[in-house]
Amino acid sequence: MPTTRIEIESLIYLLEDPDPEVQETVQNRFRELGENAVPLLDQFRVETRDQSEKQVINNIIHQLTFGALHEDFSSLLDAGVDDRRQLEKAVFLLARFGNPTLRTTEYERRLNRFADTIAPEIFPQPEDKQMHMLLHYVFRELGFRGDGRDYHNPDNAFIDRVIDRRKGLPVMLGMVVMFLARRLDLPFYGVNMPIHFMLVFEARDGDVLIDPFDGGTIVSYDQCHYFLRKNGITPRPGHLERSGEQEILTRTVRNLIHGYTRSGDDSRVQDLHSLLQLIELKGRH
Repeated sequence: MPTTRIEIESLIYLLEDPDPEVQETVQNRFRELGENAVPLLDQFRVETRDQSEKQVINNIIHQLTFGALHEDFSSLLDAGVDDRRQLEKAVFLLARFGNPTLRTTEYERRLNRFADTIAPEIFPQPEDKQMHMLLHYVFRELGFRGDGRDYHNPDNAFIDRVIDRRKGLPVMLGMVVMFLARRLDLPFYGVNMPIHFMLVFEARDGDVLIDPFDGGTIVSYDQCHYFLRKNGITPRPGHLERSGEQEILTRTVRNLIHGYTRSGDDSRVQDLHSLLQLIELKGRH
């Protein structure tokens, strides 16, 4: 059944009514409208300056769209997240959890433009120079950096917000490099080291470890072992090996769970756990 701007405005207003029956009626109406109500709700979300009202609308949009996201996420996992292209699709799909009305193609085009900009400079160069040039481009020219001040903010774990803000968690910064490297056919991959995600450049004369949170600094295996021991972890060979894309996706979801847990958003934590269970379930088959 179609809706109008007036009805949506009235429903949002009625959400403030303390009467449980009114609340239930409003929630039922939103469920009836489903995703058809999202464009108008999103318009109200953008227009309002009331932060509490904005949050209420955010919650409604999330409730109306999460079912479709869950279904799409399940389908993508069925297809397999086993290379950088599929990982990119999964991470952009996951970004809809934070912004259900996200136009992911806009961000994919931005990554394409980044890669197209640096490609003419990279391709004539030898392998080691290509590695350094891409790292310099991402962390110096584009200005991507680790967010040490507000580390656990969920914005640091959504690829669209990381691209917009040019800052994020180690795994997200690492994926920016990986996604550009895929377009440039360069061998940058993820290393799912405990506590701190790393990158590896698989050079012909040996792998190179890189810290994406520290501006793309090259680090030694000894430095990583020292870091792990300092944090109470006994280093194992697997800690510094190239990781599978599904492991990286799992880490991304766990980071979001941690961020929303710290902010006390139990509803979103529960929904993220359902996505995590999907990954674990598909991984066993």
